[in-house]
Amino acid sequence: MVRLPEVDVAAVLVIAALCCFPAGCGRASGNGAATLPKSLEALPAPAQAAAGGRVVRATGTVQAVRSLTVRVPQLSQATTRNPQLTLTALVPNGSAVKKGTVLVEFDQTAQIDDLREAKSKLDDLEHQLEEKRALVNSDSVKRIADIRQAEVELGKAELELQKGPVLAELERRKNEVLAASARDRLASLNKSHESRLKAEAAAVRVLELKVQRQGVVVERLKNNIESLEVKAPHDGMVALENVWRSGSMGPPQVGDQVWPNQPVLRIFDPSEMVVDAQVNEPDVAVLGSMAHAIVRLDAYPDTAFDAQLESASPVATAGLESPVKSFSARFRIGRRDPRLLPDLSASMEIDIPGEIARPAVSAAASAGPPRGRQ
Repeated sequence: MVRLPEVDVAAVLVIAALCCFPAGCGRASGNGAATLPKSLEALPAPAQAAAGGRVVRATGTVQAVRSLTVRVPQLSQATTRNPQLTLTALVPNGSAVKKGTVLVEFDQTAQIDDLREAKSKLDDLEHQLEEKRALVNSDSVKRIADIRQAEVELGKAELELQKGPVLAELERRKNEVLAASARDRLASLNKSHESRLKAEAAAVRVLELKVQRQGVVVERLKNNIESLEVKAPHDGMVALENVWRSGSMGPPQVGDQVWPNQPVLRIFDPSEMVVDAQVNEPDVAVLGSMAHAIVRLDAYPDTAFDAQLESASPVATAGLESPVKSFSARFRIGRRDPRLLPDLSASMEIDIPGEIARPAVSAAASAGPPRGRQ
């Protein structure tokens, strides 16, 4: 009789359990999804989720921090000329300019003619004012001389009245009549002199106001001529605006006639660029001063830029008849790049640090489920 070797019962049980484990793992549940064992469900989440951070996606538009739109100047209409202006010089599109560089010039011929006529009229009014003042002074001196003569005649008549007791009755009455006449004439001259002074002062004042008004017209025309030459307020790059010309939209050209307040070009500083984005209402609560973003331009999808949150609006806005609200946020791009131009659309991935995202989540969890209506 052959003796069989001794077998360890514990080893046999372990081998049987290992053989049954793959079959149990591959068995599908009732809903068709694979069930993971509890040991795998307890594995830790990725490092970013463990740190409590989150990524918010948003879209926005690239803008320059310093930007100025140059418009056709609104001239002071001293005459009834056509308000349209003609372009005589225009800086090329995309040019880099320095502060003080002439960006655009308009035709100054009409304004120069108006200024010449206004100066001629101003000189004429000034001569009239000088002549009027000289005439007023001459008439005033003459009237004062007549008043002094009347005072002398009145004094003689009063002196003759003092001889009344030694003169005949006829002579005495004659002297009284002469004295009364001299007295009335002196009073009339004084009254007339005061009235003439007021009238002459009013006439001089009218001419002075005309001179001042014409001087204002001259200054306005000078300002109009100065405003027809627009210079760059700061260093930057020029981008021409689209205008309506020849039945279609396009950049303005030399010789075009443009209307007042019509945009012609825009100058911006490419050294400081930002992205104005719209952040959804649930995501704005976790934005903080430490929010970092990766900016990608739709025109250059393979290029990424680092940006930092600069400001966020506390007021939400929504479209017309739209229940979805969003907040405006501005992110400053960290470096300069020639591909960063205004009005380019951009997509953003905003990285919210854990210390900022965690308090917002904790506050939402502590609030509990919303209460139903009583």
